[in-house]
Amino acid sequence: MINSTGRLVERLGAKVPSLSLDSLHDAASKRTGSDDFGDPDYREGLERLVASIEAESKTNLLGRVSARTQIVDLLAARLELTAYRKDHPELAAEKVERPLFVLGLPRTGTTLLYELLACDRSSRSPTTWELSRPCPPPLAETYQTDPRIAPIAKNLAQFKQMVPTLDAIHPIGATLPQECVVVTAPSFRSFQFQLSFDVPSYQDWYMAADIAPAYRFHRRFLEHLQSHFRGERWVLKSPAHLGHLDALLAEYPDARVVQTHRDPVDVIPSVASLHYAVRGFGSDAVDPSVVGAQQSRIWSEFLDRAMDARRRHAPSRFLDVRFEDVLADPLAVVRRIYAHFDLRLTAETELAMQEHLRGNPREKHGRHTYTPEMFGLTADGIRRDFGAYRAHLGFDSNDARGTHA
Repeated sequence: MINSTGRLVERLGAKVPSLSLDSLHDAASKRTGSDDFGDPDYREGLERLVASIEAESKTNLLGRVSARTQIVDLLAARLELTAYRKDHPELAAEKVERPLFVLGLPRTGTTLLYELLACDRSSRSPTTWELSRPCPPPLAETYQTDPRIAPIAKNLAQFKQMVPTLDAIHPIGATLPQECVVVTAPSFRSFQFQLSFDVPSYQDWYMAADIAPAYRFHRRFLEHLQSHFRGERWVLKSPAHLGHLDALLAEYPDARVVQTHRDPVDVIPSVASLHYAVRGFGSDAVDPSVVGAQQSRIWSEFLDRAMDARRRHAPSRFLDVRFEDVLADPLAVVRRIYAHFDLRLTAETELAMQEHLRGNPREKHGRHTYTPEMFGLTADGIRRDFGAYRAHLGFDSNDARGTHA
């Protein structure tokens, strides 16, 4: 009904709500009472994103509302973070030391490993609620009961009603660890936006852009979050780091990296399924074949970049793990991670991880099914797109794989 109203309004020559840059900035300023958005390096990404949404994403009314809401929220976060840092110059003395990053293709066990590593109380992982409403910084003593949690949980529940298959593909929650694409989103140099919208020109710009400003913003965000609640280390995660390893390690020269691996023949249709489901919330014209081709191209390029970047860095900084090993014995993989990076794994932490596994069995939210053909792909085509990576990892090009993950 809402989208039908939107189509009627468009036929009358209007697009609502407005996505003009002035209206977006004005809405964020009105909400926060501030007009200092910090470093202006965010503006090019914002301008390209809005132009791409307007010209390419074929949004319905709900999609436009979602786009405006997301952008205003991100601009408001910039305003609040900038104002807070001006009022608290001591944040400049915060140190983010030896963070541990989990990365790899989506659907390769990164989320499971990330959630297990986040069970360690000596670590710190950013959750959805604190990234959505970062000011004031969270306090250790009220971290689990902060009043900001409930409204974020309500918003997510409403979104899941619109995308009922989401949890079966990729569970999200207000208190679950969140990915780094959300941390970098207010810089408007982030992989996050192409999940919600078909924005190919923005995505092309993002993949070629200088990404260093996004990682500077990333560090400052972590400094903010840890100022009243810190751990021994940050544990962080995003598959999108694959495309920017040099920039990541330039910003965090003492970072440790866990990279997961799985045959892309199994991965890419699953990734396409996630994007197709989420984009369907905001558009009535999502072409599954377009989504499949985009995901195969993007992730093959990101993996090629990652293989190239790793040749320039010490092998000891990385630990490679196979998806099959994560599924077979996730705690054994965790022990390997702790041993490789000389971290202390306590009996209490292992117990917390075991409880997490018992409470979150595979397919808890339903079975996620897909095939390459659903997204205009073929197994042979994916093998060609990822030829260098598959050869590097020794995947058998004739290996027949299943159709669910």
